[in-house]
Amino acid sequence: MPAAAVSLAADCRAGPAGCYDLYTYGYTLGLHPFTGPDAVRRQLTDHFWLFPVSGGCAGRIRAGARCELLGGNPVEVEYIGDDFFQINTLPGHQLGRGMHIRFAFSRTLGFHTMTVRAWQDRPTDCTGEAFCNGVNRAFAWVTWRVLAKTLRFTAYAA
Repeated sequence: MPAAAVSLAADCRAGPAGCYDLYTYGYTLGLHPFTGPDAVRRQLTDHFWLFPVSGGCAGRIRAGARCELLGGNPVEVEYIGDDFFQINTLPGHQLGRGMHIRFAFSRTLGFHTMTVRAWQDRPTDCTGEAFCNGVNRAFAWVTWRVLAKTLRFTAYAA
């Protein structure tokens, strides 16, 4: 690929603009008027066993940490911000490498929300195919819903 074409390619690590968008889901975490979005994010990243991991990253995570999600799916923690964190799928993940998933936390009038957004550098054999992508989206919705239900209670400890 010529240098000019490479420089015009989107940096999908930074966000979904110009990349292959997969899904965006929002989940309510309930009323927590004395807890900020940063505290909810910290609760999760400091106690990563709350996340659907199968080992390796059960404690506090940092950017660059490599973890294995349930089902033997390897990911790397890309970013941890004040009110969000983002993971990236690695080679060996059932959906292929290069899928970015951002978990962002917000609060409005004391009610907290977790927004999960996923995108890829380019479609894989699965995400580029309607049936497989549909199954992936449904599985992701259920998985992140379970996480949201967990955070609904653990946010009180944040």
